[in-house]
Amino acid sequence: MRLHDTVVVLTGAASGIGRALALQLSAMNCHLALVDRDAQGLEETISLLPDNGQKVTSHVCDLSVMDKVKLLPEQILMQHHTIDVLINNAGVALGGDFEQVSENDFNWLMKINFDAPVSLIRNTLPTMRGHGSPAKIVNISSLFGLISPPGQAAYCASKFALRGFSNALRYELKDTNVSLLVVHPGGIATSIANNARAPAEVGEAEVLRQRKIMNAFLRMPPEKAAKAIITAIERDKPRLLIGYDAKLLSFIERLMPVSYWSIIGRLTKQK
Repeated sequence: MRLHDTVVVLTGAASGIGRALALQLSAMNCHLALVDRDAQGLEETISLLPDNGQKVTSHVCDLSVMDKVKLLPEQILMQHHTIDVLINNAGVALGGDFEQVSENDFNWLMKINFDAPVSLIRNTLPTMRGHGSPAKIVNISSLFGLISPPGQAAYCASKFALRGFSNALRYELKDTNVSLLVVHPGGIATSIANNARAPAEVGEAEVLRQRKIMNAFLRMPPEKAAKAIITAIERDKPRLLIGYDAKLLSFIERLMPVSYWSIIGRLTKQK
């Protein structure tokens, strides 16, 4: 698939991998519909884009509010008239053991990480199917859509759900003009750990300790991850693992599907 002159919808565009994708896609003369709940971050991203004549629109939307998510594709189509690529990149994290996490926080995370991508696909797929030319859906899952660390039950639930949904939908779209790529990044240097919600009963010292542990593994520059994603789109790859950590830990999980955490827990210095 040639990305030049295509219309790309990108969620989570205000920072991290989303911002890196926006910059690289803009350099390829893509027209961009950039989505995030962070209005200031969106404007900062847009200010960094090269002025090469492509159309760029900004869409401030809280993806946990499903009524707004359902309206988003229509609002984008009013300005871009078509959609060639949908990249579901936005995601949030939520620390704490399952019994510590409130039902409201669990549901909030699931809405953003899983329900919103499903809704956006449901409401953009007819347009993508309708124009007949090659189109692409990209769902950003996670390394935690492949392995299940303790203390990440909510996040893993959302990322495993996105992975399973993506795999099934890919087969359903096999004989159409729309293909699907599911991405499992390892430790990418974004602010997701620092922005993660924490249960009210978990003390500040423990929250800071857990963030320090997570940030130690977030090393790969988001620009490198974005480049890998774009290459996978153009080469029509169905699945992408980003980073040595994602590939190694995924292999260990397949080798020892029940007891793998006894090894991975030691590798990550977590019990």
